Amino acid sequence: MCSLFSHIPETDYEFQTRSVRLGGHGTSVRLEASFWVILEQIAAAQNVSLGRFLTTLHDEVLAFRGEPNNFASLLRCACLKYIGDVAKNPAARFALLAEARKDFALAG
Repeated sequence: MCSLFSHIPETDYEFQTRSVRLGGHGTSVRLEASFWVILEQIAAAQNVSLGRFLTTLHDEVLAFRGEPNNFASLLRCACLKYIGDVAKNPAARFALLAEARKDFALAG
């Protein structure tokens, strides 16, 4: 059973730091490579760039509860939520796209 986890390629869990612009300020976010892949999938599922997705998510969290204490951890949890509750559920994927159309003013 452990080989399922112990044989994960190191490249999947190496840290990657990316520069992003949140709330008009340049910052960097450090996540494992696998999380960046999932975040890119989430953004693609909403037909927006990763930068636009991250900015909108940050702005929504800011409006909902104030500055997030740990945005990187929030992103990891968002990835787990997406994989667990959205990715394999057509109704949830449709609902996410419907929200994206509203949030990002997407056509059709």
